[in-house]
Amino acid sequence: MTRIAIVYHSGYGHTARMARSVAEGAGAGAQLLAISAEGELPADAWAELDEAAAIIFGCPTTMGGPSWQFKRFADASSKVWAAGRWKDKLAAGFTNSASINGDKASTIAYLITLAMQHGMLWVGTGLMPANTKAAQRNDVNWLAGFAGALAQSPADAAPEEMFPGDLETARLFGARVAEQARRLTRA
Repeated sequence: MTRIAIVYHSGYGHTARMARSVAEGAGAGAQLLAISAEGELPADAWAELDEAAAIIFGCPTTMGGPSWQFKRFADASSKVWAAGRWKDKLAAGFTNSASINGDKASTIAYLITLAMQHGMLWVGTGLMPANTKAAQRNDVNWLAGFAGALAQSPADAAPEEMFPGDLETARLFGARVAEQARRLTRA
C-alpha cells in the first residue's frame, strides 16, 4: 500500500471537508494530519510525513495566502529541509476560500514553492476545466485549477453546504496523486 500524507489546516471546517475528499480519492493508504489552531502537528505526525511516498498540502486561502497556522507548520519543516528528508517525494496541494477567485493562485504558488524548497516533485490536478457555456457550478474543476485543487465556500455557508463539484474535484485529485505515487514506487 502506498502511503499518502495529507497535512492540512482548516479554520472553519471547509478545508477539513475538502481534505477528507482528497483522502477518499487517495484510498486506503491516505493519512489525514490536521494542523491545530495553534499551527502545531503532533510529534508522531512528522514521522508519518517522512514515511509517506507523497505529501498533499492543504490550507484555506486567507488574505491572499496560506493561513498563518499552515505557515507555522511550513516554517517548522525547515529541520526536515536541512536533513533532505522530503527530497524526491511527490507533493501536491489544495486550497479553499470564500470568493470565486480569492487569490487562491497565490496560495497554490506558495505550496509549490514550499515543495520546491524541499526538492519534491509536484503533481497537478490533470483535470480539464468546466469552461463552456453549458458548464454548471457543480461540474468537476469548475474553478479551473491545474496546479492544485481549488474550492469555493461562500462566507456564510457551513462545511456541509460545500459545492459537490468541488468535493468531487478534490476526490479525483487525491486519486491522481495516489496513482502517481504508485507509479513512482513501482519504478
